[in-house]
Amino acid sequence: MPADPSPGFAGETPARSAGIHQRSAADHPPRGSATSAVEVRRSSRRSRTVSAYREGDRTIVLIPARMSEAEEQRWVGVMLDKLAAQESRRILGDSELAERAERLSAQYLEGRARPVSVRWVTNQNTRWGSCTPAEGSIRLSHRLQGMPEYVVDYVLVHELAHLLVPGHGPRFWRLLDAYPRTERARGYLEGVVAADRLPHLPAARGE
Repeated sequence: MPADPSPGFAGETPARSAGIHQRSAADHPPRGSATSAVEVRRSSRRSRTVSAYREGDRTIVLIPARMSEAEEQRWVGVMLDKLAAQESRRILGDSELAERAERLSAQYLEGRARPVSVRWVTNQNTRWGSCTPAEGSIRLSHRLQGMPEYVVDYVLVHELAHLLVPGHGPRFWRLLDAYPRTERARGYLEGVVAADRLPHLPAARGE
């Protein structure tokens, strides 16, 4: 989804380390956004909680000062995923989806994919997205709504690439290689499909 001009806040999450001194900020590879940087701020006043919020094009993660490097890395990932999940709850309209596709094309496909229309549809239950190159139209399944933004971005880039290469041959996947979260997004979607195929568990006694 497009970056929200208002800051996103992931709330307070209990952590296991207490902080007694401050440390300079460090940058981490972003997970919630493909373009924003991550800044970690350690605080001696923060003893058992971790929080995160958006500040312009940066993501700020607040952690206890004594947290180890390994714990820091783990909690940064946790909080970025929480932020992404919160932000994805705001459903994009078709116009916002089209604007996002335009930015993704410029960022990963040198602006060569120029869709005429990009919209949500409710009649795609077996595909995440589809496109008609002759018409320049892209359609995304409504089932993507509420999923992490990097997953929606992947499906958009996938369909944008189809405007340039119709099939799924080597040239198509070379285009997809430009999007850094292709494998992660594919894994997420494969997990969703696998979960849908699991049998429903029987209700617990008393339910």
